Amino acid sequence: MMNQDFANAAFEWTDNFKLGHAAMDDTHQEFVEIVNRMLECPPEELAQHLDEFAVHGESHFSQENTWMQETDFPSMKCHIDEHAAVMKSVHEVRQLLADGKDPAIARGLAAELAKWFPGHADYLDSALAQWLVKKSQGGVPVVLRRNMSFKS
Repeated sequence: MMNQDFANAAFEWTDNFKLGHAAMDDTHQEFVEIVNRMLECPPEELAQHLDEFAVHGESHFSQENTWMQETDFPSMKCHIDEHAAVMKSVHEVRQLLADGKDPAIARGLAAELAKWFPGHADYLDSALAQWLVKKSQGGVPVVLRRNMSFKS
């Protein structure tokens, strides 16, 4: 059952999010799916999905941070700082829930993540994807998009 306050806030994976780096695209799809579950789940499941996101975020951002460090990515500091800011917010919201605050705060975080992600992916992650593919393949990625959305 979807919380009506966020009924129009669905966050769905679309080919427009593809960057041409398979591992990054797969991780980004998982990011979108978890955030969408946080937006649509009943209030009693929010803490569980927030915990799931925390595990995902640590792994997701750690992997990207490692790629940047290993390849001396030029915009590394700004990118890593954004990851750290997201995880700081995630940990703060988890603590608020542990302190008995309204679970809706986790849904608010999910809504902010849904707003944040497209810009982050379009600018910082797309540059990283191009950098990684160019380093390993000698050229920028080719991305085929069907302009279709898929809801899991």
